[in-house]
Amino acid sequence: MSRPTTFTPPPGARAYPLRTARGEFAVVDAPVAAGVEPRGTVLLLPGFTGSKEDFNPLHVPLAERGYRTVAVDGRGQFESAGPEWDESAYAQEELARDVLAQAAALGEPAHLLGHSLGGQIARAAVLLDHTPFRSLTLMSSGPAQISASQRERVKLLRDALAVLSMAEVWEAIRAMEPPEETEAPSLDGGLDDRDDLRRRWLDTRPAQLLATGRQLCTEPDRVAELAALPLPCHVLSGSRDDTWPLPLLDDMAARLGARRTVIEDAEHSPNTDRPLDTARALAGFWDGAPD
Repeated sequence: MSRPTTFTPPPGARAYPLRTARGEFAVVDAPVAAGVEPRGTVLLLPGFTGSKEDFNPLHVPLAERGYRTVAVDGRGQFESAGPEWDESAYAQEELARDVLAQAAALGEPAHLLGHSLGGQIARAAVLLDHTPFRSLTLMSSGPAQISASQRERVKLLRDALAVLSMAEVWEAIRAMEPPEETEAPSLDGGLDDRDDLRRRWLDTRPAQLLATGRQLCTEPDRVAELAALPLPCHVLSGSRDDTWPLPLLDDMAARLGARRTVIEDAEHSPNTDRPLDTARALAGFWDGAPD
């Protein structure tokens, strides 16, 4: 489970429902820093069990580089609406079309970034229509299905959701975590991260987890399709990742002709593990992308 450093939006950012042709989606929207020349807009898609708050550490450093950043809860994630048990609502194409609607609502071509599951949804979106986007960044998101060990973890979650409530599954997850993760420090604003993470978990729709978990375990390799698009690509990851081993990400980048960045001392979530290094690498890629 991704762990935002805080659930409070950074100074200057707004949390609000983005209105689109496919409904409203909860976003955190951070403008370009005062006095900085605007360089573009970025749409940020979170991963499995994640939310828009996973990108909170990136907003300020990217704003200082001239980028407006809009992080979104996808359909059924945290504060965005979605059906509780209708898995068909979370088919990958449906989620991809949501992304196209979000991009249209931003009102200008955007750089698109997807983390983990969000990367595969982003890929599906640009394969439907790449024209709303200036570039695609796949962050800790691989060419096909997740690793065998992670598929087993997703299977355990799916099995648990079949017989337990979301609250009961949360308690089971917490019981399996090491003490250093269970005894988490408090966050600014009064809630500690256990309360915020629990609230996010309980507000995420079970059908979203079931459907997207299945997608992660069965995703085909679509790298050749993506490579055929006239869209600059960036493959970024931490230096350790057990969801998609680094050699798979290296090979995917080579097949795409993409920029490849490895963030040292980061794991599956470089956005929270090493946000300043990650922001520098992202902005460096976007600075060179064509208008």
